[in-house]
Amino acid sequence: MENTNNRPLLRFKGFTDTWEQCEFGDLVDFYTGLTYSPLDITDEHGTLVLRSSNVQEGQITFNDNVYVQPSVVNSDNVRLGDIIVVVRNGSKNLIGKNALVKQQMPNTVIGAFMTGVRASQSKYIKSLLDTRQFQSEIDKNLGATINQITTGNFKKMMFNTTINSDEQQRIGSFFDSIDQLITLHQRKYDKLVNTKKALLDKMFPKNGELVPKIRFKGFTDAWEQRKVMSVCSISTGKSNTQDRSDEGNYPFYVRSPIIERSNRYLYDEEAVLTVGDGVGTGKVHHYVSGKYDLHQRVYRMFDFAEGVSAKYFYYYFSNHFYQRVMSMTAKSSVDSVRLEMITDMKIEMPSFNEQVLITNVLDNLNTLITLHQCKYEMLQNIKKALLQKMFV
Repeated sequence: MENTNNRPLLRFKGFTDTWEQCEFGDLVDFYTGLTYSPLDITDEHGTLVLRSSNVQEGQITFNDNVYVQPSVVNSDNVRLGDIIVVVRNGSKNLIGKNALVKQQMPNTVIGAFMTGVRASQSKYIKSLLDTRQFQSEIDKNLGATINQITTGNFKKMMFNTTINSDEQQRIGSFFDSIDQLITLHQRKYDKLVNTKKALLDKMFPKNGELVPKIRFKGFTDAWEQRKVMSVCSISTGKSNTQDRSDEGNYPFYVRSPIIERSNRYLYDEEAVLTVGDGVGTGKVHHYVSGKYDLHQRVYRMFDFAEGVSAKYFYYYFSNHFYQRVMSMTAKSSVDSVRLEMITDMKIEMPSFNEQVLITNVLDNLNTLITLHQCKYEMLQNIKKALLQKMFV
């Protein structure tokens, strides 16, 4: 559907007025950020300066905080409802990213490469800045030599907008509720990823030890240390990149995290795969069970010995192999995996029953992680689609 009457394709019941084209400066007020020097930086008892690194996924984060001496502060404190926008950055892609201030933040300002935006309907303005309109205006107004939007150009950006404050309020609250759901699933996802990371650290023995920090009740025996070559067979694939087919029936594992497709399968088995060279060296691993095709520079570990769970091996191997690769090379970036890096790697093995319990826990965590990741991505796509239909 094409909009030809300056009205959105989708809107709340009761609103029928034509939207108007306005300069952004007529909708909001601006304030500038603080310029400071390295000598002004102090500890966390100073004034917090929000910078581009404090804006992540439309939220304000506190993972990379900078504080300055209160005596040098000569800019506005941020307020509840402000929108902070990145207007200058070395990366063009970061220009325009923004976040709504959702809590009182005393003794907090923004940095010089940021702009503060204030409006009576701040949630609506935040939604407006999430639209394609804003990205289009950024592209028009970026500096020729420096990645920045000047305040003057920001004020002159043109937006199609409703001037009805009630409609603005409904739209703003609606998208704010979607943002809350997105944030909820993002936080659940992050929490589960961190939980998995902690469990991987504690459910396997440390170097030189034969028991983990935590284990299931009833298991007390020391774990057995074995070399990879003694628990499975190892080889590489036989296919090349040109063997891929977008409409192929079988997964084709290549030298990247992306799983391609193939019209043929060379293997039908349970196996653990690791990338042999390229950017994914030592980092990209897959567990497979069934028919698949394999690139000639991807290693496969298969035909596991009796008493060895392939899934357990996958979790152990993927959690320890990169560290081993890095310890065996003097390079800052690894070009390739040598066979002995795999064959001579030592792996700690509990009894088969304990292996199964460990893999069950990690499998369940992975299922939950995937669930929240899918919900997060689904909500992002829903929001994107609604922004296109609820704004002109």
